[in-house]
Amino acid sequence: MENEEFKHLVRIANTDLDGNKPIHHSLQKIKGISFMFSNMLCNLAKIDKLKKTGYLSDEEIKRIDEVLRDPARFNAPYWMLNRRRNYEDNIDRHVVGSDLKFAVDSDIKTMKKIRCYKGIRHSLGLTVRGQRTRSNFRKNKGKVSLGVKKNPKTKAGRV
Repeated sequence: MENEEFKHLVRIANTDLDGNKPIHHSLQKIKGISFMFSNMLCNLAKIDKLKKTGYLSDEEIKRIDEVLRDPARFNAPYWMLNRRRNYEDNIDRHVVGSDLKFAVDSDIKTMKKIRCYKGIRHSLGLTVRGQRTRSNFRKNKGKVSLGVKKNPKTKAGRV
């Protein structure tokens, strides 16, 4: 490139990104950012998505952070956001990183507290989304042994 200095690590949204990868691949390492969202983020920030992350200027990094903090302000479609009509304040927003983990944990605690079906399944340690439990998910459910029990009196090879 020109006389730009190369950075091996770039910090965006409290995550260290590899400077050797294109920016749209690097952004996917941040928890809460998918392929489509990273493409949209590059387009809204007016940055070439094939540009290496290490060659981004400080102004471009600041612009990506700004768009990531509030994508709705930059006319991002509401259906791309991961917290549409938030439970507490009814606002569309996109949450990333440790805030996303905190939001998911608080949602699960709320479901347990109001004793909805999903909350009860979470508290019992069972599957939540309708999966089959007869043959799958049979490990680590306490002291009960599962499967076929062998008769201790019969020995292997003897009928």
